[in-house]
Amino acid sequence: MPLGPRINDAILSLVTLEHRVDPYFRDAFNALFQRPLVDITQFFLRHLHRNPETQLCQEIPSAGEAELAAAIALEMEKFTTREYHGRIAERAGNTKTYGVVRAEFEVLPDLPAQFRKGFFAQPQRYPAWIRFSGPGPLSPPDVADAGILSIGIKVMGVPGEKLLDDEKWTQDFLGISSPTFTTPNATENIKLQRQIYVRTPVFYFLNPLDSHLLDMVMQGLYARMNTSPLEVRYWSCVPYLCGEGVAVKYSIQPASGHKTRIPWNPPANWLQQSMAITLNHSDVELDFLLQAQTDPHRMPVEDASIEWPERLSPFIRVAKIILPRQTFDSPEQLAFARVLSYNPWHTTADHRPLGNQNRARKLIYTHLSKLRQSMNQVPHVEPNGSEVFI
Repeated sequence: MPLGPRINDAILSLVTLEHRVDPYFRDAFNALFQRPLVDITQFFLRHLHRNPETQLCQEIPSAGEAELAAAIALEMEKFTTREYHGRIAERAGNTKTYGVVRAEFEVLPDLPAQFRKGFFAQPQRYPAWIRFSGPGPLSPPDVADAGILSIGIKVMGVPGEKLLDDEKWTQDFLGISSPTFTTPNATENIKLQRQIYVRTPVFYFLNPLDSHLLDMVMQGLYARMNTSPLEVRYWSCVPYLCGEGVAVKYSIQPASGHKTRIPWNPPANWLQQSMAITLNHSDVELDFLLQAQTDPHRMPVEDASIEWPERLSPFIRVAKIILPRQTFDSPEQLAFARVLSYNPWHTTADHRPLGNQNRARKLIYTHLSKLRQSMNQVPHVEPNGSEVFI
C-alpha cells in the first residue's frame, strides 16, 4: 500500500480507538465542552469565510457550477465502479444501511404562519420510509466508522408537481448528525472526493497548504460511537425554501431521552442491532423541526460550514414521526434500500433546495442513483407505503 493511504489509515485507527472508550466519557464531555468549542470554531469559520449575502433567501450561483457538479459525479462514479466491481453496489455516500423503517409522518396543526406553506400548509398524516445509514464511503464495522450518521425520509402520497420527474408522489428530507456539512461548498467538495478516490480523505482536512481543519473540528465535535440511529439528532445542514421568500433548515430529534447501553466490544453491525432491539419492543417518536433564516449575514444560504445560530432563530416543532414496533432487518427489506433513491429534489417548488451544494446534488444524486441501480440490475422504484416484506 502506498505511504499516503497508510498514514490515512493510521490516523483513522485513532478514531476507532476513541470510539471504544467514547461511551465512558463522551456524554459528560459534550455537556461541558461541546457548545463552547462549537462557538469558538464557528467564530473562526465566520471570519475566514466572507459571506457576501445581503438579503434573506439569497442564492449567489457561481460560474461553472454545472461543470463542477458533473466533475463531482464523475469522481464518485469512478470510486463506485472501482470499489463495487463484481459485487453489489452501495451508495458512494451515506453508504452503510442500518435499516429502512416504516413510519408515519404527521404535520401538526396551528403552525406559525411562515411555515404553513406547501407540504406544511395543513395537518396531514402520510406514510414514510426512513433510511438510517452511516457516513461512507465504505461500510466498516460501526466502531470504525466516522461516527456521523445519516437519515433519509421519504414521505409518500404527497400531491403536487415535483422538481424531479422520476417520482410523482414523494417528498424527501435528508440530514446528518452534525449541524454543518463536511465541506462548505461544492468547490471544496470536489477536493474531498479526489482524496477519497486515492484513499486519503484525511489529507483533505489536514493539508497545510489548503487546510480544512475547522470543518474537521466541527465534524469531530458531533462524531462519536453512537448508541442508536434512533437516539441522535439530525440536521439538514443546507437550506430549503418554505414558500416564497422564506429559507429554512430542518432538524429531526428523538422525542425521548432514552439511551441504549453500548457494549465494550460492540458487534460490527451494532447500530442495526440496537435499532432492532428498540423497535422489537416499542414504538419510537421523532420530532421534525424547522428553523427560519432571519439574518442573511449570520445565516448564509451558500455556506454549509456555518451553523445558523438558534439564539437568532430557534427550531420550531412542525411535525412528528412515529416509527411503530416492527421487524425491519430481513434481507428482503435491507435489499429494498438499494432500489430507493433519496434526493432533496424530490419535492415541490414550495420547498426547493437552496445553495450551491443542493444545486449540485440534483445532478450528483440522480446520476449516482442510476449508476448504482444499473450496476445492481434493479429498476428505480417509487414506493407507496404498501410494500410488505417477510
